[in-house]
Amino acid sequence: MSRQPVLLPYSDPAFLADPFPLYRRLREEGPVRRAVIAGGLEAWLITRYEDGLAALSDPRLSSDVRDASDPRLLAQLPAFERESMMSSMLRSDPPDHTRLRRLVSKAFTARRVAGLRPRVQEITDRLLDAVVPAGRADLVADFALPLPVTVIGELLGVPGDDRQDFQRWTDAMLVRGETLPDPAVVNEAWQRMHAYVTKHLETKRARPGDDLLSALISAHDEEQRLSQDELIAMTFLLLVAGYVTTVNLIAGGIAALLAHPGQLSLLRERPELLPDAVEEFLRYDGPVNPGIARFAREDVDIAGVTIPRGATVVIASAIADRDPARFPDPDRLDITRGDNGHLAFGHGIHYCLGAPLARLEGEIAIGTVLRRLPDLALAVPPAELTWRPGGLRGPARLPVTFTPGGPMA
Repeated sequence: MSRQPVLLPYSDPAFLADPFPLYRRLREEGPVRRAVIAGGLEAWLITRYEDGLAALSDPRLSSDVRDASDPRLLAQLPAFERESMMSSMLRSDPPDHTRLRRLVSKAFTARRVAGLRPRVQEITDRLLDAVVPAGRADLVADFALPLPVTVIGELLGVPGDDRQDFQRWTDAMLVRGETLPDPAVVNEAWQRMHAYVTKHLETKRARPGDDLLSALISAHDEEQRLSQDELIAMTFLLLVAGYVTTVNLIAGGIAALLAHPGQLSLLRERPELLPDAVEEFLRYDGPVNPGIARFAREDVDIAGVTIPRGATVVIASAIADRDPARFPDPDRLDITRGDNGHLAFGHGIHYCLGAPLARLEGEIAIGTVLRRLPDLALAVPPAELTWRPGGLRGPARLPVTFTPGGPMA
């Protein structure tokens, strides 16, 4: 294994468009590799499926950024509300994580999410009604972005007029490239988001409804199972995580189909393959890239490599999900692939709580696009597509053409 960390070149458009040749080389060179990732941070990449699966359940690898030795990680959080943001379920470990997850898990059960299907379909059709007469659209801005934003906004009781604001602040907070973003810009976005969440919670407290936030406020006010910092952090996490990765799943899945016309034709002919197709999109080119961050509580040996205490560890799901030891012919998109135990949603106690909702939205969105947009094709050469840099992967724009139609009756 090389002593020098490999640089993931986020300023290179060719790497952003297709990082997998480099990922394949890293996996072939060794199961654990030091790398410079987004923001110029150094991490240890776990590149193989078996090791990644084990690491996601290893209690020696913490989700709490305070266990990291690199001070730049903590510095990315806003100083004025750092403790509040550290109360997030995403950044906590048991026993706090267990308690926090239990409070919201009932809202994301498969049965509860299945009940959202008619409303998700209604939103999907309304968004497509707006573009089908034109015969062209940007399927990110016009469709893949507003769909999950609307769904999570309704689930949390966020007024429609406010959704573009929290989307804009989220983009500013999560953008990553080769260097860390301007702290002033990020901090302003955090402040605006924090002020909005605080005000929204007060509004919901005065006028509770039949939504998840009202239940969480009750858990804080009446049952004392949630501190104020935890309530703010939970609201923030649900707003952000509830849409960001789903946008990339929908847009990335459509982009993958357009790049593989045989698979596109097969899915049109056999729509019953949609659930399998969504799992394959998650494995083949999922929305979290290169993977899931953890922090070593102590020296940890993985595949014969000692990772020092405090080091940032990235379970590189994007690399592991193309491990030929786990997936035959892994660089081939195959919507009929059967055994698809990918790591895109993680594993263990931190397995993505919103996975059932993301799957539902992905199936409805992609399936409806294929039904309602005949002759779907990219409006630009594939080389002109631009991709989001660092951490979260998906096309920034997806301009397409199709045969115009009319709104649904």
